[in-house]
Amino acid sequence: MSLRFGVLWPFRNPEFARVPWEQLYRTHLDLIADSEAMGFDDAWLTEHHFVDDGYSPSLLPIAGAVAARTTRIRIGTFLVLLPLHNPVRLAEDTATVDLISNGRFELGVGLGYRPAEFDDQGIPAATRGARMTESAEIVQRLLSGESVTIDGKFTKLKNIQIVPPALQRPHPPMWMGAIAPKAIERAARMGFHFQAVGPSAMDKIYDENLRKFGRDPRNFNIAQLRAVYVAPSREQAWELAAKPLHFMATQYAKWFAEAGDQPGDEKAGEGIPSVDEMISKQAFSFFGEDAIVGTPKDAAEMIDAYTKAGRLTHMVCATALPGLAPHHIRASMSLFAKEVMPKFQG
Repeated sequence: MSLRFGVLWPFRNPEFARVPWEQLYRTHLDLIADSEAMGFDDAWLTEHHFVDDGYSPSLLPIAGAVAARTTRIRIGTFLVLLPLHNPVRLAEDTATVDLISNGRFELGVGLGYRPAEFDDQGIPAATRGARMTESAEIVQRLLSGESVTIDGKFTKLKNIQIVPPALQRPHPPMWMGAIAPKAIERAARMGFHFQAVGPSAMDKIYDENLRKFGRDPRNFNIAQLRAVYVAPSREQAWELAAKPLHFMATQYAKWFAEAGDQPGDEKAGEGIPSVDEMISKQAFSFFGEDAIVGTPKDAAEMIDAYTKAGRLTHMVCATALPGLAPHHIRASMSLFAKEVMPKFQG
């Protein structure tokens, strides 16, 4: 089966490599247009809030800008933190981007986990799961063209129908990100495609739950996020990728420790190798899987192993690493598109 390839665009601007914000947005939108020309299938956008490096807080405006700059590539969110959003607003924005893009938008939603993003703006983090379930159903129904009346715990609607409607029918593809088994079960129960960050075993949990709810896994997609950076030599790839990878891993570990959602989260930061150790060992585990850093041959071998270990339909490449200069991002994307992607496409 053919594998789709996309790049994750977090629009991060860390202090160690800071540029003016307007420059960052301009260069990254240019890079997304370049990725389409190179043959990538998808551009994925990702959301956080109140982060010093500007981790993109406002995805739908970015999606509209990408739609205006491209013609073929599909544009998706990996993912919108749904419990933070008004579901009617999100449905309207999704429909609008779907129209601007001529039916190229895909909506991925997730629970979120950073307490500061919830509690600090008066949305209790403890209500995330209930908000997620209620809002996901509302957004799905609104995007399907329904008139929605609901007296929910968090949302009360009376005969709400969004106009103009989304272009794609029955609605734009909808994804759900999940890590915990209960959250993966929710994605399968609601009939959402699955956005995964972690080991291939998660794919099996999702497929088992799809079958449990009477759904055929062949009709549902799985997107896996992997850290990806390729260069002509392994040494060059690690020299460029190590500092951004270390920064990213340290940030995520801190956030997981703050959240404490999973057993062991408080120890997430233990054992992260230094930048020098990463460069010397030429290895790093990112969310429980080896980062794909090295030559195109290295990358192709690792991706081949991933496709054999579990089911995935979309590979989401974290190549626009925080602090990496645009010309280095472009060089890696170009090499990956020419020498890796063709081995897995059609």
